[in-house]
Amino acid sequence: MPKIRPSADLRNKYGEISDFCHKYGEPVYITKNGTGDLAVMSIETYEKLIGRYQLYQMLDAGLEDIRNGNTHPMEEVFDDLEERIKHEL
Repeated sequence: MPKIRPSADLRNKYGEISDFCHKYGEPVYITKNGTGDLAVMSIETYEKLIGRYQLYQMLDAGLEDIRNGNTHPMEEVFDDLEERIKHEL
């Protein structure tokens, strides 16, 4: 169940909100005049969320390439990588 707090708590009870976000790794939803306004979370939770989003974007791009036939045989890719490594050494 989401943790919901009024906007005044950002000013008056910041420490409690921060402790909750760090302890549970979950966002706190902030309301303004009784309506949802913000989601506050720890930097760690934010970075994990952004990382997951970026991974999903890359997977989606890969699936789009497969759908469009923008692929190469695995053996060809490995051979190319081996050649590049030989030239770098």
